[in-house]
Amino acid sequence: MHLAELNIGRLVAPTHDPRVAEFMENLDRINGMGKRMPGFVWMMEGSGEPGTGNTDNKIDGDPLLVSNLTVWESVETLENFVWNTVHRQFYERGPEWFEVMGKMHFVMWWVPEGHQPTLEEALERLDHLQENGDSDHAFGWDYLKEAKLWRNHGCTQVAAE
Repeated sequence: MHLAELNIGRLVAPTHDPRVAEFMENLDRINGMGKRMPGFVWMMEGSGEPGTGNTDNKIDGDPLLVSNLTVWESVETLENFVWNTVHRQFYERGPEWFEVMGKMHFVMWWVPEGHQPTLEEALERLDHLQENGDSDHAFGWDYLKEAKLWRNHGCTQVAAE
C-alpha cells in the first residue's frame, strides 16, 4: 500500500496578488523537488501552466481554495519531504499566504500501489475524517505510529486550525 495525502488551503488573496506572489513563484520549485524525492509516487496536476501548481483545481467553486494531492511510498518518505527539505520553510510560513481554516484541512489514507486518487475521492476522505475522527479510512499524522518527524515538528496551532 502507498500513502495518499490531501492538503487544502485558502489563500489570503487571488493567485496574481502580490500578497501571495512569493508562494506562487515557488510552487514549481517545491513541487518539482517533491517529484524528485525518494518515495514520491504521484501528484495531482493543475493546468500545467508554470507557476500555477494545483491552483486551477477549484473546490466548491472557490478560486482561493487550493489543494495538494500526492501519493508516497511510505509515511517516512512523505515526512522526509515535508520536514527535511526547503518545503518545511514554506510550510512554516503558511500563515503569511493562507487563511486560518476553521476545520480540519489535511487527510491521509492508504491506497493500493498504482492507484491515483481523484480530488473527489480525497474530499470524501477529508469529510469522513471531519465527521468521524481518525480511522483506517482517513487519518491525520497523530494516527500513524511510524510518524516520527511530525511528532518533533508538528503543526503550529495556527496551521492546525
